[in-house]
Amino acid sequence: MAATTTTRNKATLAALRRDVRAARNPAKAKLLAGFFKTGKGEYGEGDVFYGLTVPVTRAIAKRYAHLPLRDAAALLRSKVHEERLLALLLLVARHAKADAAERKSILAFYLRNAERVNNWDLVDLSAPHVVGTHLVAGPTKTRDALLRTHMRSKNLWRKRIAVVATSACIRAGTFAPTLMVTDLLMRDPHDLLHKACGWMLREVGKQDEAALVAYLAPRYRTMPRTMLRYAIEKFPEARRKRYLAGTA
Repeated sequence: MAATTTTRNKATLAALRRDVRAARNPAKAKLLAGFFKTGKGEYGEGDVFYGLTVPVTRAIAKRYAHLPLRDAAALLRSKVHEERLLALLLLVARHAKADAAERKSILAFYLRNAERVNNWDLVDLSAPHVVGTHLVAGPTKTRDALLRTHMRSKNLWRKRIAVVATSACIRAGTFAPTLMVTDLLMRDPHDLLHKACGWMLREVGKQDEAALVAYLAPRYRTMPRTMLRYAIEKFPEARRKRYLAGTA
């Protein structure tokens, strides 16, 4: 018990940030800055990378799992991408072990700060666990209201959170939330949302190909091309070509 207490006492926010800085990789940071579109006018404009890989970031998160929520909040306000990812990994880990009341508090915190979950990897590594769990467990009316609220947002990341969170519903065998948000985003101009919708549709197809085919039938000729390509990615090549040619 004494060793555990000592470990927790050393697990401070300042120590975590020292570990993050010690793991910096400038060459990797340059590559990540390009990959995550941080240039002027791009979706990740201004994001700062230190060049930590996800496994390294996860290892740091594990060492600092006992940090309080206020420290996660401080990390989420950071300009450094990996520090925001650390905040989200801490939230996901805490959410997994929390009781119902604490899970609601974590969800509320996450949604209040959703605009800081502002790149696609941050969304994809957190939304299914923190938001998706509540979509599965909650009443249908509450679930759909939450999704529609995010769909009405002008913020790209709130919309992607809603889409990717429905992956938890898909795993539970419920496809309606995914199909609803995909319909709502059919005319959205952003490619990142088309990719996310297509990805979720592909996951529906893995669970129930007939459900995906039925959804695509009246839509595949007019839906965004990127969305369609992602949705049919697992189909045999000849079948994919028919969909892309509009002759499926």
